[in-house]
Amino acid sequence: MYKKLFIPGPTHVRDEILEAQAEPMIGHRAREYAALQAEVTPKLQKMLYTDQVVFLFASSSTGVMEGAVRNLTARKVLNTLCGAFGRRWHDITQANGIPCDVLEVKSGHGITPELVDQALARGGYDAMTIVMNETSTGVMNPVGDIARLVHEKYPEVMVMVDAVSCMAGARIEFDAWHLDVCLAGVQKCFALPPGLTVCAVSQRALEKCATIPNRGYYFDFVGNYKYYQKSQTPATPAVSLIQALNRQMDDILAEGLEKRWQRHVDMAEVVREWANKYWAMFPEASFYSDTLSCIKNTRGINVAEMNAELGKRGAMISNGYGPFKEKTFRIAHMGDLTVEDMRWVTAQIGDILGLEAG
Repeated sequence: MYKKLFIPGPTHVRDEILEAQAEPMIGHRAREYAALQAEVTPKLQKMLYTDQVVFLFASSSTGVMEGAVRNLTARKVLNTLCGAFGRRWHDITQANGIPCDVLEVKSGHGITPELVDQALARGGYDAMTIVMNETSTGVMNPVGDIARLVHEKYPEVMVMVDAVSCMAGARIEFDAWHLDVCLAGVQKCFALPPGLTVCAVSQRALEKCATIPNRGYYFDFVGNYKYYQKSQTPATPAVSLIQALNRQMDDILAEGLEKRWQRHVDMAEVVREWANKYWAMFPEASFYSDTLSCIKNTRGINVAEMNAELGKRGAMISNGYGPFKEKTFRIAHMGDLTVEDMRWVTAQIGDILGLEAG
């Protein structure tokens, strides 16, 4: 049975976007492909408020996270953790033998500029990682404020951002915030099938990459930049996904960026109001995410059974992540979903559980 997905990814994909993948195949070294990449790149730059490099990788975001720490670290990384995906970046850093320290906060709390300042003041760092939107806990970190502080006080530190679950759903001002790497898979707020990662890289980051030995091969930013200048990629790109991305970017820009960001806020507010009426939100209010709500299971329901019943009605939400399974549940409000969708899915959950009657 078809289910509309209200999970942190993959998200619901419209038929028009699925059909865009069925365009005739083109050679990735042909002029037609270079024209396609040259067409989609400025649209991505506009969405990210930048005129700097935006790479396309045929990879999950995890691969590009690994590439980023290998490309940009000469000394030591500060890995910031407020949930499972911040920890993933720390695990990646360690797995590559790169010196690193951890700045970790309690689940449901966010990373603040003050905490980053205290950590970086110890010295010795030339890079840091942060997850903008942590889907395991429903926390959205104030990346803009953090990155501006780092730029002013620690200009030698490269700021690498996992925006996997919020790029294309929340404002990211790559240039004004002074970011160095900002990456996201397209299966979340872009509302595309998985298999492609968008990665913006600053000019100063590219310059630093050229000084780093052992950057790896596939995710070598220097090697990718040589092909980027010709509107190509070193290895075979995900042509069909890029065709779909090009179509989706037209729709994103036609909606209007300000309206798109506001739609995500409006969807989030519908879910938060419902959650606070019948349950309780998991994260601190000052760190609520605009693309996913993590809700405490204060009623002690069987989340898996409830989700199975919801599936019979044509929808799917997510159980809690890792240690929070059955203790929380998560409703994504991202991509091409609407306020009406959020009202519908929360009403269905309410009907299954008899909340309105209770």
